[in-house]
Amino acid sequence: MAQPARLCLRSSNSPSWFFYSHFLKLPTLSKRYCRRDYATPVMLKNPQKLTGNSTIFGLELGKGVHRRNLELRSLGNQGKVSEARKMFDEMPQRDVVSYASMITIYLKQNDLPRAESLYSAMPERNIVADSAMVHAYAKVGQLDLARKIFDRMPCRSVFSWTGLISGYFKHGRVDEACELFRQMPEKNVVSWTTMLVGFARNGLIDQAQETFDQMPVKNVVSWTAMIRAYVESGQVDQAFQLFYQMPERNLYSWNIMIHACLDYDLVNEAVRLFNSMPWTNAVSWTTMVTGLAQKGFIDLARKYFDQMPSKDIIAWNAMVSAYADHGIMSEASKLFSLMPNHNVVTWNAMIDGYAKNGRQDEALKHFVLMLRSSSGANTITLTSVVIACEGIAELLQAHGLLVKLGLEQATSLTNALVTMYSRSGDLSSARLVFENLEAKDILSWTAMILAYSNHGYGNQALQIFAQMLRSGNKPDEVTFVGVLTACSHAGLVKKGQRLFDSMRSAYNIIPNKEHYCCLVDILGRAGLVNEAVKVVCQMPPGECDVAVLGALLGSCKLYGEVALAKLLGEKLLELEPSSSGSYVLLSNLYAACGLWDNFADIRKRMKESRVNKVPGFSQVEVKGENHVFYAGDRSHKEMEQIYAALKEKLLPVMQDKYCMYEAVAV
Repeated sequence: MAQPARLCLRSSNSPSWFFYSHFLKLPTLSKRYCRRDYATPVMLKNPQKLTGNSTIFGLELGKGVHRRNLELRSLGNQGKVSEARKMFDEMPQRDVVSYASMITIYLKQNDLPRAESLYSAMPERNIVADSAMVHAYAKVGQLDLARKIFDRMPCRSVFSWTGLISGYFKHGRVDEACELFRQMPEKNVVSWTTMLVGFARNGLIDQAQETFDQMPVKNVVSWTAMIRAYVESGQVDQAFQLFYQMPERNLYSWNIMIHACLDYDLVNEAVRLFNSMPWTNAVSWTTMVTGLAQKGFIDLARKYFDQMPSKDIIAWNAMVSAYADHGIMSEASKLFSLMPNHNVVTWNAMIDGYAKNGRQDEALKHFVLMLRSSSGANTITLTSVVIACEGIAELLQAHGLLVKLGLEQATSLTNALVTMYSRSGDLSSARLVFENLEAKDILSWTAMILAYSNHGYGNQALQIFAQMLRSGNKPDEVTFVGVLTACSHAGLVKKGQRLFDSMRSAYNIIPNKEHYCCLVDILGRAGLVNEAVKVVCQMPPGECDVAVLGALLGSCKLYGEVALAKLLGEKLLELEPSSSGSYVLLSNLYAACGLWDNFADIRKRMKESRVNKVPGFSQVEVKGENHVFYAGDRSHKEMEQIYAALKEKLLPVMQDKYCMYEAVAV
């Protein structure tokens, strides 16, 4: 009985093979190389078994099937998955190419379940479908399933070999990748490059270099892959050396080197490379603009941005974000208004920029505009919105929106809520939000610790810290600022010292000036001024700053250490001659000690230096309007009624509480 002809994908120079005239465009081997035209011809084996009535297009498929397969592929290339499936379901006849095409369409959309279902329903499988499934399973880490299909394939393409090898590398199974590569009957530049990239991704830069050196044939893709490997491992000098050795360069290799220069602050070299490029594309321009903007070279970034022949939204967003990050909201707003369209990144940059630069009203206004524009807000947007909420009323609205959107368990958002409730003085709401969060991270615990610490509840902060340790979370630098501050407020000197020492011994955290400042404050508040001085003297060079000296000066004021205070005060005035805090602290110390001549001298110097003390203020929100009150300010239009209400309502409460505290003290 004659054997039926079968389809196979492979290379051959034998005259007994001839090409079947349908070509399937296989999925890209590696997106980073943009090789979208990688294809392998379908060929017929045993063509001598064809009957006399057979034609190339007529073999089992028919011209109609072939035409529909082409239409199916066209819909897939346009991303019209539903239309493609509808056509597939309505096809009167389907062949292996029809199934393989539809499977490939699903896999391009990362829809593995539907691809699996269709693959299982195939009456007969071909190398295209098998290779696509091997690649898909390997990509998501289902390597055993990928290997099972691979092992039963009657013949294999380079795509199936490299797909499985790449999967092994991606999931850390380097030895199996190497063994599979050794088993390949024929290796080409694609398979060699897959090995090179795999070694590099696993941090095996020496093996990547060895593979590159052993390659019998190198193309621009393999050269560029090795350059990228050097860049990602931080070996920029080697990357430059290889770049200049390249026999030919493409845009991708140029762009990688420019990006590397900007990443490693080699701005002049990046500019030189860009200006020497034989030709540029949108990626080149965008790389320059975004890299310069992110590094803070805003003027230079703007120069290249203005010269761009065609501006994409990435470049627009880079410039808007750069201006917003540096507080130049006027320029950010101008560019924002000139943009042809905005996406969520644009809106986030504006909202976050306004929120962080003290313009909360503008931040919330832009959030409302964003919602009206039908742009979908994400967790980054909502985190910025929460930070922009100044009053409890606004915060409650933002919190309600998060609940409505089902985001009350979003950790980053909840952390922001805890912080903002704390800043608004509502510790009970902060604690409630914290307790309701199921997936607490280190930032969640730290936010709650800081909330209690900043409000003087040292013992509660330390209780949260103990719970955090029991939960298995390890503290970071910010956490220790919170717990050391808690020890200071609670007067726990020994515990504070033990925690400070544990930073190095238990958690391998090197204390910075904030931690030293907390320790000095702990000792100073307890009257251990000499010990605090010793801590300051033992600090690493460069860590002793105004905050540390200010904490020590505050201790001197508490315990009347006038001589030391005078030395510290003069040093502080030397370091920060325009800061009112040092003048006020030192003058108050002189006043408390009755040294009125010294007091008058400090006030005189403060006046001569034109240093003004920023008055303290409080604010209250009534019917959506914020009312701000400065110390000694009587300019409010309803000041008389306000003072009358305070006298009638608040003073009796304060007096009752004072009497209660007196009774407890007795």
